[in-house]
Amino acid sequence: MIIAFFNTIKTWGGGEKWHFEAASHFAQLGYTVYFFGNKESELAAKIALVPKIHFIDFPLTNLSFLNPLTTQKLRKIFYKLQVETLIINHPGDLKVAAKAANYAGVKRVIYRRGSAIPIKDSWLNRRIFSKYVTAILANSQATKDTITAKNKHLFPKDKISVIYNPIAIEEFLSRPAQAVYHAQEGEIVLGNLGRLASEKNQKFLIDLSAALKAKGIKHRILIGGTGKLLPMLREYAQARGCQDEVIFLGFIGNVKDLLASIDIFILCSLWEGFGYVLAEASLAKKPVIAFNNSSIPEIVIHEKTGLLIPENNVEDAVDAVEKFRNNPTLAAEYGNNGFTYAQEKFNKTKIYAELTAYLLKA
Repeated sequence: MIIAFFNTIKTWGGGEKWHFEAASHFAQLGYTVYFFGNKESELAAKIALVPKIHFIDFPLTNLSFLNPLTTQKLRKIFYKLQVETLIINHPGDLKVAAKAANYAGVKRVIYRRGSAIPIKDSWLNRRIFSKYVTAILANSQATKDTITAKNKHLFPKDKISVIYNPIAIEEFLSRPAQAVYHAQEGEIVLGNLGRLASEKNQKFLIDLSAALKAKGIKHRILIGGTGKLLPMLREYAQARGCQDEVIFLGFIGNVKDLLASIDIFILCSLWEGFGYVLAEASLAKKPVIAFNNSSIPEIVIHEKTGLLIPENNVEDAVDAVEKFRNNPTLAAEYGNNGFTYAQEKFNKTKIYAELTAYLLKA
């Protein structure tokens, strides 16, 4: 089988990680794998280290779908390479690549959806999903549900499959970790990791810190990640009087360094397509506190591996922190349960077996 992956995004994110690892997997299995991307992207740099993947430079812009010559050029390449299955990552890429693949006679045009945000019910989207896309692969049930949230007829639900993101558990467990913070006596340490962006909602953590401080609960909240909201978040922490309790760590290259430093992992995202870091926290045997929204209940089992709370409810978050703080045995039990659940649910070998079967089916 000849498989092509299409992802022209320059920056590195969850979708890029999935595409790179999936392409590498199928190349190692001996399939002919092409990867269409931008030569200036982080993806291209990583693919250059995998000689079995054939990289094709094909940069796109937000307006490329308006240029018929771009679509025609891509159609000719797909036809010449005899691509049988095409997997597309980004909505912008989808507008060009799906149409070109359809015109080239590619049998399977798969849109891999990793964001639990409803797809707009636009004329262009209705045309793309009715004429060009043959299947959709979602990374969670929550993501699947949002695909047709604004138009139940946008795409047949029986052609939308769910396969969770794989985690290289053995590599994760064997990877060394060096704590970035050491708790003071009587202090409980919470951790969060993600882009400093509005949907990640780190402002909530500052409100939580203020509430914990008001109750006299000695604590630190470690926030790993970079982003344009850092200045605003620092100012807000100062305004709430939590500048000492909330610590911004910047970029964290090894998530285990953060996880080795904390007692509880807390995620306050407003939505998640698939919360990698929640599964990683469970593999580090940390109890989790998270909002009961989007895909999170698929990763965190309430009152078994963590505590799910209503979105932006500071009072419930304080109660959850106190529950773990006052009962270390319960916290350890939840951590162990999470470890077992993550191993069973997100094992890379199991997930790739599912993905292989999915791509090879007629």
